[in-house]
Amino acid sequence: MRRTDRPRSGRRLAVAAVLLTTLSAFALGPGPAAAQDPAANRAPGPVAWRADLTAGSDEVNIIRAGGSLRLRDGRLRPASARAGRGQGSTVLPTRVLDRAVNRITVDLDATTPTGTGTAVDLRGRDGLGGWTEWREARAGEPAVLPRAVTEVQVRLTLIGAPAGATPEIRGLGLSAHLGAPAADAGATGTAGVAAAAPFSARVFATREGLVGGTTANGHVIVPNDHFVALPSRRGLSPKGSTEYSVHVCGPARCETAPVWDVGPWNTHDDHWNPSSVRETFKDLPQGKPEAQAAYENGYNGGRDEFGRRVLNPAGIDLADGTFYNIGLDDNGWVTVTYLWTGDATSRSFPTWGTGVNIRKQATSASAQVAQLAGPTTVRVQCQVHGQLVQIDGYSNDAWSYLPDYGGYVSNIYIDVPEGWLPGVPTC
Repeated sequence: MRRTDRPRSGRRLAVAAVLLTTLSAFALGPGPAAAQDPAANRAPGPVAWRADLTAGSDEVNIIRAGGSLRLRDGRLRPASARAGRGQGSTVLPTRVLDRAVNRITVDLDATTPTGTGTAVDLRGRDGLGGWTEWREARAGEPAVLPRAVTEVQVRLTLIGAPAGATPEIRGLGLSAHLGAPAADAGATGTAGVAAAAPFSARVFATREGLVGGTTANGHVIVPNDHFVALPSRRGLSPKGSTEYSVHVCGPARCETAPVWDVGPWNTHDDHWNPSSVRETFKDLPQGKPEAQAAYENGYNGGRDEFGRRVLNPAGIDLADGTFYNIGLDDNGWVTVTYLWTGDATSRSFPTWGTGVNIRKQATSASAQVAQLAGPTTVRVQCQVHGQLVQIDGYSNDAWSYLPDYGGYVSNIYIDVPEGWLPGVPTC
């Protein structure tokens, strides 16, 4: 059943002219008549702010002097990576925005002597989900988050030189906007279920040990400890948290453990991500660590990102307690499920109308976070009963949450017969 033969209890009148009496409550302007490109769907505009470097949490090896950030100890490095460069980091307070964003550009004021470096990682969340994975923003290259968010958090990492020189960060400006959904947003482009379980892979595990050492998030390793290290900061949990955890299964049993360190071998190898969004080594298949490819196939000349000869195919380090609990008595193969990956059950639906606003809450009185310029396909995570929307005798109080845009749209603009979308859960 299409627009022209719907029951009055369902959705809307098919004739576009009836929008003139009500569209002003939901849209800013007419927009193109038949836009299909998601990139045309924009938020009200970018939002910019300056980061407060005087406040931070989960700090590791950081000292503040005159409003700047420097390394406290140029020799302290993450335990698992075993790289000869000091490192420190701080997580800045969460920034709550008045609109949805998924692309964040940074303007970093820093001094980086030869051999040193800095990294600006960002993550976000909305009102329904947890934090996204961390994504790095580089000069001229924004961080692209997996979905639209209304809260943003920054993690600053400082990396020293082997000889002891350290960088200095004096200021950070940020600008965020909503662009087309990210490549790993999970949209199918057609109606149907787009669910994906968290990604799993069989990888080689080594025992981290190193009791008394400090992990990348500042945890001091104790005997019989329970955590893991992965070779990328993208899945690194803040100290003491389980926001990014894995389910690791060995010969005897399985254990769920948080990701508290970065390593082994590499620090930019998020091998659990699809090749299209993998940070580095994009020509490797999803689930294959660079160290494994280097060890088994001579990839990258048989070396890791630091140029070291790879001596085993490890893609995960296990703290002693986790290592022995799952039944390992020597390094070996395990099955790892990366619990923050995957996609909550969602369905994709076509929309109709032009200049259709997406709201922060399920009411037209709520702030606009994005706009659908014209007919397109959207991914719906869940739906709620909210403000009753009426168009020339057609009414509906159901609103759908669109994770790629960080807000709600009235179901009256979803181009299907049903007023309450089939197969979509309640938020």
